[in-house]
Amino acid sequence: MSVGIVGAGIAGLALAARLGGEGRPCTVYERAEDLGEVGAGIQLAPNGVRLLRRLGDEVAAELDAVAVRPEAIEFRRWRGGELIARMELGAVCERLYGAPYLTVHRADLHRLLVAAAQRHGAAIRLRRQLVGLVSRPSRVDLWFADGSVRTDSLVVGADGIRSVVRSALVRDEPRYSGLCVYRALVAADRLPSQLRKPRVTIWLGPGQHCVWYPVAGGRWYSVVAAVADPAGGRESWRAPGRVEDVVAAYDGWHSSVTTMIAAATSVSRWALHDRPPLARWYADRVTVVGDAAHPMLPLGAQGANQAIESAFALASCLARSADVESALRRYAEVRVPRLARVMAAVRRNVADHHLDDGPGQHDRDRDLADRTDLLRQAWLFSHDAEAAVDDAAVYS
Repeated sequence: MSVGIVGAGIAGLALAARLGGEGRPCTVYERAEDLGEVGAGIQLAPNGVRLLRRLGDEVAAELDAVAVRPEAIEFRRWRGGELIARMELGAVCERLYGAPYLTVHRADLHRLLVAAAQRHGAAIRLRRQLVGLVSRPSRVDLWFADGSVRTDSLVVGADGIRSVVRSALVRDEPRYSGLCVYRALVAADRLPSQLRKPRVTIWLGPGQHCVWYPVAGGRWYSVVAAVADPAGGRESWRAPGRVEDVVAAYDGWHSSVTTMIAAATSVSRWALHDRPPLARWYADRVTVVGDAAHPMLPLGAQGANQAIESAFALASCLARSADVESALRRYAEVRVPRLARVMAAVRRNVADHHLDDGPGQHDRDRDLADRTDLLRQAWLFSHDAEAAVDDAAVYS
């Protein structure tokens, strides 16, 4: 059976690497002209790291070499900098959940997944922009912008929030959230010593929030500043912003926030979108993973982790099922309830991260102090996407 994966991002490459590791090489179709990746930081929780380590000792070693192990996640008040809540990470997190919490540069993660996919036999075809497909009971025909046509036994869309493959399953469009984020990478040597901490720091305030954490072995800090913007705009990693606009948006915030933002030499601007939950996860021999299946707003640090979970779950379903239809059915059965719970947590964060000062904010702060207990993250961090597939097989 030939498997075609549309999109060489985190989800597509993780799927290609895991399929190849189980003896099922595939072809990855990527529209870009090269495999260079842009973006800023990614937080990898134990539920994602646990799976990535299964790609082999080489991946595990490479990941450890480029990642940072933050000692904690801290929530702070926007103006005075008071500590609202702190979740211990580090060694205690790894002991509890069998894998560490890591922060990495997106390009570093992408690079090691490219190498892993290729080591496991994946063919990556560049300059393959998908323009249409037809799913049939026994095959899928793919048409590309260069006029070429490809037929595969199974096609998986990993082509992002504006997925062409998703259109074979449902007819919906991305929804603008009302928020845009400015992203920057700030060199650690441009920062005062009090800001160079191995932590994820989240600043909450009226109408907006700001997050930063170290990446690339601590040489850089990934900064994400979210602001309300009814006008929306481009959804692109490469859309430029202006540092002075971000500094102005955080006027009156704690000096740590404005100092961090002002240290950036450039920023990108991204209008945040998501999509409704999928009503149908597969049709004949077509399915989706990652942002093509479940794009989520970055207010829970689970986007990349859930993309990895879906990729590994799908690979596991294909390895453990007698036919494609039963594999895709099991894939949907396993992922729908998991994603419903994760997305509910994201929606809660959207609602409470930007509260005005007052009674609601006080209630939120008390609740956060309770919710950030590391033991209470078991539902999220201890989840094993492949074990969930095995459990589904037992009870089906």
